[in-house]
Amino acid sequence: MPSLVTLPSLELQHFNMETDDKKTGRCRTGNLKSRLQAKLLQAANTEGLCSEEMSQWSQSLERLLSSKYGMKIFQAFLKSEFSDENLEFWVVCEDYKKIKSSFRMSARAKKIFKLYIQAEAPREINIDHKTRELIQTNIKVPSAVCFDDAQKIVYGLMEKDSYPRFLKSDIYRTLLDSTSNSMRM
Repeated sequence: MPSLVTLPSLELQHFNMETDDKKTGRCRTGNLKSRLQAKLLQAANTEGLCSEEMSQWSQSLERLLSSKYGMKIFQAFLKSEFSDENLEFWVVCEDYKKIKSSFRMSARAKKIFKLYIQAEAPREINIDHKTRELIQTNIKVPSAVCFDDAQKIVYGLMEKDSYPRFLKSDIYRTLLDSTSNSMRM
């Protein structure tokens, strides 16, 4: 019978790895990856993540992103490396495609462009100039597919770079080992 390892309802996308020391007013950073790993291991003993699901994450990025917990853990890993803007953009685009109202689509397209696409954007993603210009043209008459080219580029970057690093990371290995160990008990 498969063992369940659970993650509390942590909102990992808002998981702040730096904590303020209330008495001194200073910020303690420590080892980001170690703290994240400890928090995930602590969490792994409380809610429902199956070791079989975790092992499927190594089959493809698509499998990882289709898992609620997989996406949150991957996002936490990317945050620990200060490179979570690609996943954030990909998720925002997936949500954008579901918008039905043309007014809402237009407003959201402009926000996405300002936050991720335009040069020097606060969460600028790594895309070529040609794609950036195409999107700038596309959002003048927004559609569900106006960010598709950038989304494909970002997905490819994650698949070839971030995802393999995640699979080799101490965070993923330790969490995978902890689910395997709890299954043997």
